[in-house]
Amino acid sequence: MNNSTAYLYNDGEYSIFSFGNTKITFLTSKNLEKYISVKEWNNGYLVVVKKNKDKPEQEDYIDLEPILENLYMTPEVFFKPIKKVEVRYA
Repeated sequence: MNNSTAYLYNDGEYSIFSFGNTKITFLTSKNLEKYISVKEWNNGYLVVVKKNKDKPEQEDYIDLEPILENLYMTPEVFFKPIKKVEVRYA
């Protein structure tokens, strides 16, 4: 595991963003089958390719900053060491 790489995956309708020993879980669509790839990482803002049930792959956007703020975390501090994000399923 690279110490500057974070990972994104889903478990049903929950998405998990993992970096180091921290896992942030947030609710996503019930139709989400899986994430395919991360096209862009910009300090808390993700451009991803995902697959929804009965739909072709499509681009989507995730803004993690408000999620961290709701968890009383400082986004700038948490995101600073992350250089890239990859999709990784167990």
